[in-house]
Amino acid sequence: MNTFLVSDPSDMAQQNLNLFSLSLLSLATMTLATSMSPKCSVTGPVAATTPLVTFLERVQETALRTFGEEDFDPKLYVDLSLKFNLSKTQKAFDELPRSGENGTVSVEDLKVFIATYFDDAGDDLVYYDPVDFVPEPEGFLPKVKNPEVRSWALEVHALWKNLSRKVSDGVLEHSELHTLLPLPEPVVVPGSRFREVYYWDSYWVIRGLLASKMYKTAKAIVTNLIFLVDTYGYVLNGARAYYTNRSQPPLLSAMVYEIYNRTCDVELVRKALPALLEEHAFWNSEIHKVTIQDAQGCNHNLSRYYAIWNKPRPESSTIDKESASKFFGNSEKQQFYRDVASAAESGWDFSTRWMRNTSEFTTLSTTSILPVDLNVYILKMELDIAFLAKVLGNKSTMESFLEVAEARKNAINSVFWDAEKGQWLDYRLTNGTICKESETWQGCNQNQNAYASNFIPLWIDLFHSDAALVENVMRSFQSSGMVHAAGIATSLINSGQQWDFPNGWAPLQHMIVEGLLRSGLKEARSLAEDIAVRWIKTNYIGYKKTGAMHEKYDVRKCGAFGGGGEYIPQTGFGWSNGVVLTFLEEFGWPEDRSIGC
Repeated sequence: MNTFLVSDPSDMAQQNLNLFSLSLLSLATMTLATSMSPKCSVTGPVAATTPLVTFLERVQETALRTFGEEDFDPKLYVDLSLKFNLSKTQKAFDELPRSGENGTVSVEDLKVFIATYFDDAGDDLVYYDPVDFVPEPEGFLPKVKNPEVRSWALEVHALWKNLSRKVSDGVLEHSELHTLLPLPEPVVVPGSRFREVYYWDSYWVIRGLLASKMYKTAKAIVTNLIFLVDTYGYVLNGARAYYTNRSQPPLLSAMVYEIYNRTCDVELVRKALPALLEEHAFWNSEIHKVTIQDAQGCNHNLSRYYAIWNKPRPESSTIDKESASKFFGNSEKQQFYRDVASAAESGWDFSTRWMRNTSEFTTLSTTSILPVDLNVYILKMELDIAFLAKVLGNKSTMESFLEVAEARKNAINSVFWDAEKGQWLDYRLTNGTICKESETWQGCNQNQNAYASNFIPLWIDLFHSDAALVENVMRSFQSSGMVHAAGIATSLINSGQQWDFPNGWAPLQHMIVEGLLRSGLKEARSLAEDIAVRWIKTNYIGYKKTGAMHEKYDVRKCGAFGGGGEYIPQTGFGWSNGVVLTFLEEFGWPEDRSIGC
């Protein structure tokens, strides 16, 4: 819980004092983390869960035994809401007739039980008509001259209405009956099975909302995420009780920065900055921080993903238990569960990036990896905090975070940069959970495989402002095999996991394209536009063929949506919509340019 609340926002002197105290707190947390070695226990910290979530996991397991694996989505069952109190529902569940060694419930009995005692998943979010939506906003995508593309862009814009929700009164009045969290403002959901707000998705949703001139809706999303920081100390993976054990890529500061750049809303900055300082402290706390010593004996502090969890993920409990059945020891299972949840925290769930053996899922070792992109997001957070503190006239916070950012930039270059490859490479820790204060950098611990994340540092000004560096990275990128007919591949390894080849994801396209664009180099802009055009075309053709925007796309073929992973492909789709609108706002679409593949 954030106890550093500003009592009188209009009092700038008091505001500055509070912000300075918070910046000291954040920096003190980093210093403390530096002086302590992470605990050597594989169990580590574990977030508390709720009796409702625990019970719904039992229902999930029973449903799998009863209904079978075909079209089974475990998340559905932890999204159900109770019609009656938990004790009455549990009693009825325990009294269901069961047969066989596994205590199987008949299909009919379980269907009747679920219909009697639960509301449908998603019923606790109701449709909301956003107050700032208009069918064609004034000044919408002025560079889009092609009437066919413009018509489609307006259809994508209209999807914000389809994806807008608010938490029902039932959740606000009886939160104990729901896994959905009682957010104070309306939300935009990704779509399909993702019925709630997700953290990093929201950044690209907001970028799209800004292109759609929907500033109030964008601010409401940020207000909800600030609420989560105030309540839990960090932004949750998603707005569900079963997501309290982890966060997701930290992009809240980037959301505030983009909204401020469009609206000059100082009050939003004032409201957000204490939460951003608290989030910064979270990502630099003991469990996340790792110190690497370079060949010159200099220590560099970087961060890793580390879920506060060592059990099956409730939303995928049956899947995780099946995967963990290959382990015999309890401590091995706990470490595997933590690495699975930490991979989910990364947003890349799942990918060979996190596996010691790229063909074996159970070799996930996410907590033993320092990821390039996470540290880029935290660097962005540090630069954003410095900028936002300057907006509020807080020079001391600005200066301290510029220093912190410079240190992280040096750490990123010292630990991740490979000059020969022209890429930043993830770093694997030699002693796993890190049972000592630091370890010495070794080049052989860099992951030499090509991933889109190897190029994410270009997104940050401290990197894309270096013309020579950009040219080096651009040559590497063009020869890496990552660019395909319909966009940038996530990796070159076809593992069957969704954050691998041949899938392409909107966020990765956007960050790399925007980084190239902002470098100001003519060749880089040309490459950026070429990738954006490919991505827009595949989204357009896919939409025309299926009537939907998709979560991910197959970069090998224009108009093909992606697959793989532990759930069927989803539509909607928040971040895909946002990136298409952002690209069209930036690059436009000439009247004579074909939109076909």
